[in-house]
Amino acid sequence: MISTTGKLILVPTPIGNLGDMTFRAIEVMKNSDLILAEDSRNVRKLMSHFEIHAPVDSLHQNNEHRKVPAVIQEIQSGKTISYCSDAGTPGISDPGYLLIRECVRLNIKVECLPGATAFVPALVASGLPCDRFVYEGFLPHKKGRQKRLLALKEEERTVVLYESPHRIFRLLEELAEHFGDQRQIVVAREISKIHETYYRGSATEVAIQLENGVAKGEFVVIIGGVNASIYE
Repeated sequence: MISTTGKLILVPTPIGNLGDMTFRAIEVMKNSDLILAEDSRNVRKLMSHFEIHAPVDSLHQNNEHRKVPAVIQEIQSGKTISYCSDAGTPGISDPGYLLIRECVRLNIKVECLPGATAFVPALVASGLPCDRFVYEGFLPHKKGRQKRLLALKEEERTVVLYESPHRIFRLLEELAEHFGDQRQIVVAREISKIHETYYRGSATEVAIQLENGVAKGEFVVIIGGVNASIYE
């Protein structure tokens, strides 16, 4: 096993409100030898706001296979490296897994700070059971999508999905078709932002509410388990 004095720290960043950035996250980034970011342009704006001056480099889904070995070498040389996704917690429907896995494999210390992620506040505020739930993230766009929906149809636990504004109406149509229109659905948009909104009801009812609103921003879709009844 390889040991190292360096470490990787995963730093959640705000999903909307800059006030969600923790004091600890700011301190960690200020004291890092290098900050890796899903998009270095986005993290530089955050760093400017909080007066963080550490070096920055990019690590995202298009270059992580190529760059992970070099990052590992930096950490093994004794450096503390922070990794930030564009918004939320790295690895949760965002890049970071490959780097984390390699650090764990090589016995490199990995820390993950608590902080912002969209699905947790959406789930808690949904009013649906959150003691047991299944997080699915984004469903496949094409291959495997129907298979996943059919598997989730019989799920007794609350199901949590992410969806884009371009596909939200398609997803609601699919939920009505496969799950039936008596399943409880909550769609949350713009979590932590000024226009944070929750839409509740059946899949069809939520689609109507969205048609009358603004289908912009990322969506968190919360689906009641198979035995959950519709809101009274």
